[in-house]
Amino acid sequence: MMRSIASTAAAALWLAGCNSAPPAAPPEPRPGAALPVQVAPEIAAFYRERGFRTLWMSKQGPRPEARTLVAALAEAEQDGLDPARYDVPALRAALEEAQSGQAPSLARAELLLSSAFARYVAEIRKPKHDIFYVDAALRPHVPSAFDALAEAAGAPSLSEHLRDALTINPLYKQLRRSLVAQRAAGAGAKEMRPIAANLERARLIQPSARRYIIVDSAGARLWLIEDGRIRGRMRAIVGKKGQETPEMAGLIRFTVLRPYWNLPHDLTRERVAKRVLREGAGFIARERLQILSDWSPSARPIPPRAVDWSAVASGRHKLRVRQLPGPGNGMGEMKFLMPNRLGIYLHDTPNKAAFALEDRRISSGCVRVEDARRLARWLFGGEPPAPRGDAPEQRVDLPEPVPVYITYLTAVPAERGGIVFQPDVYGRDPAILAAVPERG
Repeated sequence: MMRSIASTAAAALWLAGCNSAPPAAPPEPRPGAALPVQVAPEIAAFYRERGFRTLWMSKQGPRPEARTLVAALAEAEQDGLDPARYDVPALRAALEEAQSGQAPSLARAELLLSSAFARYVAEIRKPKHDIFYVDAALRPHVPSAFDALAEAAGAPSLSEHLRDALTINPLYKQLRRSLVAQRAAGAGAKEMRPIAANLERARLIQPSARRYIIVDSAGARLWLIEDGRIRGRMRAIVGKKGQETPEMAGLIRFTVLRPYWNLPHDLTRERVAKRVLREGAGFIARERLQILSDWSPSARPIPPRAVDWSAVASGRHKLRVRQLPGPGNGMGEMKFLMPNRLGIYLHDTPNKAAFALEDRRISSGCVRVEDARRLARWLFGGEPPAPRGDAPEQRVDLPEPVPVYITYLTAVPAERGGIVFQPDVYGRDPAILAAVPERG
């Protein structure tokens, strides 16, 4: 049970100059008395609104969560942050003084901890780089000092809230653990900076939903995350060099059963136009392809004989070609949509053998998933709806939108501990490394 420290906390806030009408010169503290604490107005407002009840202190002294917080702050360098900003020695000294149970010492430790916690939460949740957000709600939220403390105070369990606030997501937690292990083993900045750079990427994944997907385009794989734990893994196929899968985040809102496959221009040129020139227009029917007049919703089919295939094969003319649903369709049985201007989504594929490739960067930017039916079951929380008849493009909304974060990790946690470094095929590491401070 937390107790009120109204008089001592109010005195500390008054000494810090947060009172609406402080005296010109605060009185000198008595020998042995707790020193005044400088706190932000938002922190002062937080305590006023809760009647100056404590968050980190009990009547007997510091709560266990207070020591957990100080231990985390002492290792803030493992998050790419500067521990000096939290004055850990002063926090430790304040905790020792608070062991006495004296009200002034309790108040001082309380306010110091809240100030450090609010600063740490803001800094750990503020990425040093950005990605494309399809849905603004998925952009990392940097809480104000008031909000950070209010969320902690309102949590059913302060210890669980503290754990969640400091770990962000399972990949971040495991990467951070690897960074700590590297430092303990005596590794220098050269070995640790690549891990720290990927911590920055993992820091962007700050989901508020209990279920979400992480796609790693560097390793061509994806993870299914539920309640803070990795519940499933599968291989993926991602964009080839020149058509790289972008780093982005969006909400998968629906799946499409029996989809069309709209062929990219390079495939239309290389795999359709040139084969028509070699084999004749019968190739179009054999491959169940359809030629459309344009890219609008009202586009009409046009016959193959009306196309200048030489112009398409040379790249002088761009043509819209799509493959009808059914066996061999490039989208497979279904695709998973997070509508966005980049035209990126997740989808099935009939070419299952490609998932055995070591280098699975062979798509035109979208993400092909190894087991679309398993992904659908997870997204729908059970057996997904089956197609109704043979109609193409059957949309089925998810019970609730599910976030998907497409990131690019060149250092990932190994399943049995340790770290796995992956080649920087897209050449994105130099930019992120420039944002990571060099520390020994």
